[in-house]
Amino acid sequence: MPHIKLRESSQSKTKSTVMRKKVLIIGANGFTGRRVLDDLSRNIAYRVTGCSLHDDICPGSGDYHFVRTDICDNNALEKLFEAVRPDVVVNTSALSVPDYCETHHEEADAINITAVSRLAEYCRMHDSRFIHLSTDFVFSGNTDRLYTEEDTPGPVNYYGHTKLEGEKRITAICENYAIVRVVVVYGAALPGQHGNILQLVADRLRNNEEIFVVSDQWRTPTYVGDISQGVEKLINRPRNGIYHICGSDCLTIADMARRVADLLGLDRSLIRPVTTKEMNEKTPRPRFSGLSIEKACRELGYQPHTLEEGMKIMFGV
Repeated sequence: MPHIKLRESSQSKTKSTVMRKKVLIIGANGFTGRRVLDDLSRNIAYRVTGCSLHDDICPGSGDYHFVRTDICDNNALEKLFEAVRPDVVVNTSALSVPDYCETHHEEADAINITAVSRLAEYCRMHDSRFIHLSTDFVFSGNTDRLYTEEDTPGPVNYYGHTKLEGEKRITAICENYAIVRVVVVYGAALPGQHGNILQLVADRLRNNEEIFVVSDQWRTPTYVGDISQGVEKLINRPRNGIYHICGSDCLTIADMARRVADLLGLDRSLIRPVTTKEMNEKTPRPRFSGLSIEKACRELGYQPHTLEEGMKIMFGV
């Protein structure tokens, strides 16, 4: 990796008298990471550096620095921390496709466990606050009520296992951390980013294509902007622990698809609800993994959008 030298933009220099927290965002090209990068870089309180395995997908779009870094490369990670010396590290990166993780254990371990452990170690060494994104898939789904942060995890697939192990490493290593569990993140994707279930449904229905969606798996979908809101609250309220940052609506994935159809005036008869058994997925998934946001609302003042509100923003209606 080449030597890293961070240079302030002219806009940054005009803010030099302001004490700005240095925030390093890992996975800044990703769907959630880019939203966090965009939001924080517009705020005078932060001096933001984005980091990704690939070049910036939207160069020049904000007041931030961008560094191409492989977080699985320990030498590169050390140089990154030495160059940035972050006050806060936000890790949005992960190998997050359950089907892929189920058959690629070594790769999943490297990104979701080993790299997370190293990030936690460097955060401890540099006195950086570590905010790490996790998932509802740490739970088994054998319940009919919203999971709280105090409930015992029990993942049913390898992706969930690696994410839970990453959480454990952080709590064992870090003195200043927050683990943020999110669920079915949705919103408008940028070119080059992976879409999400709501976008997939809209695209299929607009093309008059049938779409098969699971009718007996419950989730609490999360508008991507709400994660950014939650992350910023955790930057400025440095409490340790786990926080569920997601939406307040708990519904099946089939119901999410119907909500998209109704909002956009598309043909909901093209939506084919099927059970988990009928879907015959190779990778098991939790039946019910809705998360309670009571703690985040009470301690952080977190206020998420409803699914209806988030979809209207996403689709511009």
